[in-house]
Amino acid sequence: MKKKTKQENIFSSKTLTYFLQLADTMNYTQAAQILGITQPALTQQIKKLERTVGSPLFYSIGKKLRLSNSGHIMLNATHKIYEILNETTDEIEQSTSATSGDINIGILSSIEDKVFENFAIHSYNNNPKLRINIHMLTRKEIWENLENNKIDLAIMYLPDESIKNWKPYESKKIISDNLLFIHHEEKFKDREKMRFKDTINHPWASYPEDYYLNHIIRETFKNQMVDAPKSVARFTTPNQLLKFSMQTQSNTALPESFIMSKNSDKMKECKTYASRFTPNIKFDLAFVYRKNKGDIPRISQFLEDFEEFLNEQDYFSRLKSDNQ
Repeated sequence: MKKKTKQENIFSSKTLTYFLQLADTMNYTQAAQILGITQPALTQQIKKLERTVGSPLFYSIGKKLRLSNSGHIMLNATHKIYEILNETTDEIEQSTSATSGDINIGILSSIEDKVFENFAIHSYNNNPKLRINIHMLTRKEIWENLENNKIDLAIMYLPDESIKNWKPYESKKIISDNLLFIHHEEKFKDREKMRFKDTINHPWASYPEDYYLNHIIRETFKNQMVDAPKSVARFTTPNQLLKFSMQTQSNTALPESFIMSKNSDKMKECKTYASRFTPNIKFDLAFVYRKNKGDIPRISQFLEDFEEFLNEQDYFSRLKSDNQ
């Protein structure tokens, strides 16, 4: 049996995956759980990699795991390898058909997805050989999947200041959206705008702490020098938040596009009202993708078809008509 070369030992897919996951979590137990292996098996693979390169890649300070200088070099090299592999994959895909194959789309979990569901149906009826795969993801999962080429397009809110390296990516705006304050105060039911200090008199239902909109809410309250809302429950989707808010009379905050998709009469019956914050919290809903993805025929065609879909009836009109 042919003995593996040093390069083969270092750059096997499994070895790089294990190294990247540990570098991401900096925790052997957590990394092993995510990878679906035992901690001793992960430790063995990392030790094997360190023996191959001839230098420790990690070191510990107390219970904290850190990358060594060699580890940083290996991490940079691994990212470059993945970038080359992704570019190679994209170059191959660019020569494929515009009307067949798969398109993997990651949608931020806090987004109302009805328009995209309807477009998937529209797309299948017009082009059944093109398969659209939709995944509802967290912000972190979206960026990991974009980087690892597991999704072709992300549908998410921008700006996203947590992302420092925008160089490989581009975005295409879908709509501008606003965050609305959802409450049950009769005296404020006709108020179009709400001051931040008037929104914390009752408990809130919120998104999970690591979600984009939760981050935006906390940062804006901080900038307005108002205490962050007291959260009594956390949910991942706007439907869950609205249902909890309506049935418990708690406050929450939801995108205007989502509220437009709901039955306003039913909300009024439940004494549930929506107002904009002052100052307003605005953000854009956009497609995000690696720059060379736009050259892949089926993805380029998908984006053109979606734009035509909205030209026939705009995004907000589709939300309203879907609610009738």
